[in-house]
Amino acid sequence: MQGLVCREYGLPPRLAFEDLPEPTPSADEVVVEVDACSISFPDVLIVQNRYQTKFPTPFVPGGELSGTVRAVGSNVVAFKRGDRVAGFGLTGAFAEQATLPASRLGLLPRSISAVTAASFPRNYTTVFHALKDRGRLQTGETLLVLGAAGGIGLAAIDLGRTLGARVIACASTAERLELCRQQGATDLINYVEGDLRAELTALTDGRGVDVIVDTVGGPLAERAMRNMAWNGRYLVIGFASGEVPKIALNIPLLKGCSIAGVLIGEFARHEPDEFRHNMDQLFAWLGDGKLNPYVARVMPLARATEALVAMSARQTVGKTVLVARDDVQ
Repeated sequence: MQGLVCREYGLPPRLAFEDLPEPTPSADEVVVEVDACSISFPDVLIVQNRYQTKFPTPFVPGGELSGTVRAVGSNVVAFKRGDRVAGFGLTGAFAEQATLPASRLGLLPRSISAVTAASFPRNYTTVFHALKDRGRLQTGETLLVLGAAGGIGLAAIDLGRTLGARVIACASTAERLELCRQQGATDLINYVEGDLRAELTALTDGRGVDVIVDTVGGPLAERAMRNMAWNGRYLVIGFASGEVPKIALNIPLLKGCSIAGVLIGEFARHEPDEFRHNMDQLFAWLGDGKLNPYVARVMPLARATEALVAMSARQTVGKTVLVARDDVQ
């Protein structure tokens, strides 16, 4: 089989497709014939050796996929050969076959395409854990999404809407904000052209926002936190700006707000039963049409390096999905 191999950290020309041996599952793993896989920001960080988890070279990058079960380990009872599945890990997905822990996979509803499925598992499980478990988002509360036109941001809008929140989307261009509106955002803020603090004050009548999803970091973080409501919850998911903010702790003191980190892999490791419950709920909502994952671009798997470069340059919105074959939809 073929897979994209990282033999030296960095982007091109350090990534290349190679012939690889077909994988064999361990007792708790599943081998998936990959139909589609998607690009996420952690993929860019991992190949540059900038992610919090380090992987020795050589390895196959890519963490999110959909496909058909090819083989299962001796302990796996939830899946069988031929099942359509989607799931995520941290590496291995940018190949014709990939191995994942069975705990990180879900059965696909028949109505869901491989492309949609590949765009779904990592972002939606991350955001659902953030909003439900860490943010305790309630119906009628106000949710602010920073970096709202990215994959995590659009998932946050979609799930925030599904959970009954008022969603304020914050992005850098009018085109990106229009996409956020189409995804279900109630209010829009262009943080480049406008004054984030002043607009949040106006939109909330000075009360502030209840929950903030932050995938950006940088200078936006403190400005947003200063507009939190009493007992607000600030959810830290990532730092796409490249800058980890340093928050003055007098702000959460005065606001009575909390700062919560969100790392889906650690949640799955420490609380596997709750993680499984969340995944099952999300796949059920997906099958019922309650969620609307946004796929911006579909490309052949052979162009995976190009897609990684585009994401590293912050030229993408939503999700880019790579298909392993021409007939995949």
